[in-house]
Amino acid sequence: MRIVLSIGAVLTAAACSTQPPAAPAAPAQAGPIGSADTCGATPYIYLIGEDATALERVLILRQVRVNWPEDTLDGISKPERLNFNITQAGTIESITCG
Repeated sequence: MRIVLSIGAVLTAAACSTQPPAAPAAPAQAGPIGSADTCGATPYIYLIGEDATALERVLILRQVRVNWPEDTLDGISKPERLNFNITQAGTIESITCG
């Protein structure tokens, strides 16, 4: 009986002394660059670096504009609009509001 109690005491002490796993590092870019997240961009940060075709598999229920390098932008900024900025290579470079 003493051995069972000793094992239980050791396991209890070990459980109390272990530290929780470290929180994962925050992504390098936690939100749209240089602005408040007025367009709800934060949930889509994981798409940065992905091929632009990844946008075809994501349901986004808000105003969206996909900006390709050769596009001419209209200069109209809408804080609620989600902008995906695409590189010449076809990857999502950044996400901004406006």
